[in-house]
Amino acid sequence: MLALELFFRWGHFFFGITWIGILWYFNLIQGRYLKAITPEAKAEAAKHLVPRALAYFRYGALGTWVFGALILMIRGSFGSAFMLQGPDAVIGIGAWLGTLMFLNVWGIIWPNQKKVLGMVQATAEEKARSARIAFLASRANTLMSVPMLFFMAASSHSPAGFFG
Repeated sequence: MLALELFFRWGHFFFGITWIGILWYFNLIQGRYLKAITPEAKAEAAKHLVPRALAYFRYGALGTWVFGALILMIRGSFGSAFMLQGPDAVIGIGAWLGTLMFLNVWGIIWPNQKKVLGMVQATAEEKARSARIAFLASRANTLMSVPMLFFMAASSHSPAGFFG
């Protein structure tokens, strides 16, 4: 059982680093860069870079959530974490934030980015609206990522009794 939990934990870290790293890249680097380049360069980025980065972003979110859920299940604490009960409440807060972020990625950011990138038919007005919605959902995820990381780390790395 310990080896299986170690595998799940490694997968959770690996996908989490991928997901949150790309999230911060989008919000701290790519957005400003795309505003500063020529329309031709922006079109090339939208054709080659952005879809690939979004794929790693989406599947990083999926892998992080799945491996996190598997860790909670193998420990028998999935229900108590999501119900914020007892000592599992701390990791539960992190799990809830991660779940909201995951739902943002697949339910809001990705459907809107497909319109922005022309993968789904949309008028210029719909693309502009979708860009704004995806931007705001991505910024919300960036803001939620800080307390999410805090509560996930605090569940196993905080001084004993700090959250008890």
